[in-house]
Amino acid sequence: MSSENSSADDASADGVQDDGQRVWDVVVVGAGPAGASAAYAAAVAGRRVLLLEKAELPRYKTCGGGIIGPSRDSLPPGFELPFRDRVHAVTFSNNGRFTRTRRSKQMLFGLINRPEFDHQLVEHAQKAGAELRTGVTVQRVEQHGSSVPDRRTVAVVLQGGETLLARAVVGADGSASRIGAHVGVKLDQVDLGLEAEIPVPETVAEDWKGRVLIDWGPMPGSYGWVFPKGDTLTVGVISARGEGAATKRYLEDFIGRLGLAGFEPSISSGHLTRCRAEDSPLSRGRVLVCGDAAGLLEPWTREGISFALRSGRLAGEWAVRIAEAHDAVDTRRQALNYAFAVKAGLGVEMSVGKRLLTAFERRPGLFHAALTGFRPAWNAFKEITQGSTSLGELVRGRPMAQRALAALDPRPAERGAGGEATS
Repeated sequence: MSSENSSADDASADGVQDDGQRVWDVVVVGAGPAGASAAYAAAVAGRRVLLLEKAELPRYKTCGGGIIGPSRDSLPPGFELPFRDRVHAVTFSNNGRFTRTRRSKQMLFGLINRPEFDHQLVEHAQKAGAELRTGVTVQRVEQHGSSVPDRRTVAVVLQGGETLLARAVVGADGSASRIGAHVGVKLDQVDLGLEAEIPVPETVAEDWKGRVLIDWGPMPGSYGWVFPKGDTLTVGVISARGEGAATKRYLEDFIGRLGLAGFEPSISSGHLTRCRAEDSPLSRGRVLVCGDAAGLLEPWTREGISFALRSGRLAGEWAVRIAEAHDAVDTRRQALNYAFAVKAGLGVEMSVGKRLLTAFERRPGLFHAALTGFRPAWNAFKEITQGSTSLGELVRGRPMAQRALAALDPRPAERGAGGEATS
């Protein structure tokens, strides 16, 4: 430890190396919801924070754009959500059949366009003191070698050769994360989502206002959705990777039977969602990962925004502690605390979601019948989307939910998906 403490002394208190190069307390890679939340959390704590994004903002992301209760609860103070619609009704169908609409007096969730939402999150991080650089691609991070002046520093190497120095790094660079590769993130479930943004006439838009459609699809674990956003409908489907042709066919059939095939999409896109393995690390040395870069999302619905916001905030808070750590022992302690925090909340939800996905793959018709005809199931759906409970709390606190999950998926409850840090 003495060598590390002496290395720490090489850097002056104002965060400048002897050679004049600035040392950031925290560098965050990726300016989506996870990265912006991490940058905000670290900046609001008064640290020197640099947020890097390879695209220019605002930029499009393939995403349904549903903002459920846990997402709303994780936003910075004073954040005004740019809702395009507020959902009070859900129409469920089972591969186009047995259609039924359920309604709620209170809003279930809101719908946003990701370019607006993400850009607004970044602006809040900047107002808190974070500095933003766009149009830069991170090639790799190094924690040893000639680019690293001491053991308290991480080198962030950009495309073109420029090197940035940081006391801690947060990887929030999406599901194909280079920072995740550095940490050693392992994936357990990969799905393909296809989506079309379809402008529609006012008469069609009016019919969808305040109502979404969820259709349980023809392939195991698949489903489709229609999310209205003013004069545009976001229509998408998701299924396991490896079913690309069938997933594309499902989207085409889905759009056709909705009567939307005659409207030209403004954007058609695809995206892989990646769900972490239970023993996947969340850190390596002074580098943390969060959001999609860590494979954090709900396995059944593949909902990722709330996981990104929550894990990003935690990553930002613990990156501050890691930046302050003077030796490897303290660094590892803080990284493990981050992993335990993720495991205690998001990991429990992921474990329940995985069991739900397994059951749903086997018996989608039963899920459809429960949500459309069994009031406790619909009430649970409402409470989860509104944020008054979570999947984990629902199963822990309600014997009926425990029995139902045990009947649908008889495996013993799985360990949470927090994983351990590796150094």
